[in-house]
Amino acid sequence: MMNKLADDCFNQVEDLMSTAQALAILRQRTVIVTQDHLENLPLSQGLGRILAKDVTSPLDVPPHDNSAVDGYALRHQDLSTDGASVFRIQGRSAAGHPFAQPLGPGQTVRIFTGGVMPAGSDTVVMQEDVETAGDKLTVPPGLKLGANRRHQGEDTKLGDVVLAKGQRLRAQDLGLAASVGHGELALYRRLRVGVFSTGDELAEPGTLLPSGAVYDANRQILMALITGLGAAVSDLGILPDRADAVHAGLERSAKTHDVLLTSGGISVGEEDHVRGAVEALGHLNFWRVAIKPGRPLALGQIGNAAFVGLPGNPVAAMVCFLRFARPLILGMAGAVDLDPILYRVASDFDFKKKAGRREWLRARLDRQPDGTAPRAVLFQPMGSGIINSLVQTHGLVEIGEDVTEIKAGEPVDFLPFDEVAQ
Repeated sequence: MMNKLADDCFNQVEDLMSTAQALAILRQRTVIVTQDHLENLPLSQGLGRILAKDVTSPLDVPPHDNSAVDGYALRHQDLSTDGASVFRIQGRSAAGHPFAQPLGPGQTVRIFTGGVMPAGSDTVVMQEDVETAGDKLTVPPGLKLGANRRHQGEDTKLGDVVLAKGQRLRAQDLGLAASVGHGELALYRRLRVGVFSTGDELAEPGTLLPSGAVYDANRQILMALITGLGAAVSDLGILPDRADAVHAGLERSAKTHDVLLTSGGISVGEEDHVRGAVEALGHLNFWRVAIKPGRPLALGQIGNAAFVGLPGNPVAAMVCFLRFARPLILGMAGAVDLDPILYRVASDFDFKKKAGRREWLRARLDRQPDGTAPRAVLFQPMGSGIINSLVQTHGLVEIGEDVTEIKAGEPVDFLPFDEVAQ
């Protein structure tokens, strides 16, 4: 494998970090591990994948001047400046069926949207604005030079880099590649991510729930998020609270994955065996990041696989994944755009917090009766085990370390789930 992770690449000696510090260190120490095998795949298989090479255009788009409307192509110099002008209709130019002859003085061609502008023509008059009688066309005065004309190359020019290496492909990106004639693209292979849950209290959905147990939701959340990032995700099941089983599961899975994720079982309790297993198999570092919800992030390495230990509470697991594991996974997969966009919205709540800690509050955006911009309304209660708070909201209000109080109506940073959950 090329560009293996550096030994103990997540080692961090600082005692307490801000979110910005943690993300900066992650970016610095993340290496691409998917460039050992590139795939040339058709566009239909490219959605969500990451480009391994720049895509350049071998042609101008559009490849010729064409009409933006249905109407008549003509030479602007033939128009009268003080009255109507009469032209002789010579033929037609439809999309895919150009008029082959150049236009002479006083000549015009019926043209349709997308039709090639005949040689000599430079302006199109809309069909609604003219009168016709037989092969005669009458054009009123006032038509501007170049009206309704699309120019060759106004979208893309020959040699332009239309998509850059490291870009994660969206539907519109695939359309742009198609528009310049590319039928397939060079892509990094999919990052291989394995997901475990941990704990004897967890049961598989669809099975009978034993006494004292809860259904495992974390694995479904995390696998769906990883799939949305274009990675290949493996459901590795639930690790029981037995040291030998945890050790064997992690050791086996590290050989076939680039990243291993667990939720829960990472603290120092008698039934928390993940920490010992990772330390025995490789390296483990706890990053004490000043955040809420979430406990210290467990980041480490088992062989050539990165390890990420997330909190066990569903809300904390999802928040920590979105803000820390997500950029790590994207970076290892070859993506260059790792940081989500936060949007400024007005708060609809009062809130106080301690200084020195970044917090994320679940909120929905409610439209205002007076038509003003939506406001962020908090979900209550805010417990980190309440999955409904993720379902009945639109995203996270992110409150920086230096903020201690928010008053209703003040602007706050808002991170939509749609921005990071795909």
